[in-house]
Amino acid sequence: MFFYSPTKGKMTLDESFAEIIDYIREQPQEQYKLIIGTDSQSYFESEVLFVTAVIIHRVGKGGRYFYYREKHYFLQSLRQRIFYETSLSLDVAGRFTNLLSAEDHNRLNVEIHLDVGEVGDTKELIREVVGMVIGSGFDARIKPDSYGATKVADRYTK
Repeated sequence: MFFYSPTKGKMTLDESFAEIIDYIREQPQEQYKLIIGTDSQSYFESEVLFVTAVIIHRVGKGGRYFYYREKHYFLQSLRQRIFYETSLSLDVAGRFTNLLSAEDHNRLNVEIHLDVGEVGDTKELIREVVGMVIGSGFDARIKPDSYGATKVADRYTK
């Protein structure tokens, strides 16, 4: 699994994690959130690009982010795509929280940003995907508060 940093290029999961820890160590007195969100975009008739963003947000003072991309075929329904987006975010969140707990940073607030909202075709899926996230032990955010998915990850699906 490789992530991409806009400033450092291609990085492994461990390298991305090390960057996050270094960023926190620069100003340890500040409040941080680890935000993970996934967005997808259909291309052609059967290709879907998924992008998962990992953002370390220094609350009120900016942040850094990394993203992971993968392509899939034959995920045609919106329901399939939203559930797969959620599962990708949960997978990445699980990987990072395992590393965080090993470094004694398990107090870091982790949010999963979902590409669903009260307006539009995804409103019927909110309860189910929010339940998946909360049941996995993470905080869930939906539109318009889910900028990790709707802004950062979306930027790299184009």
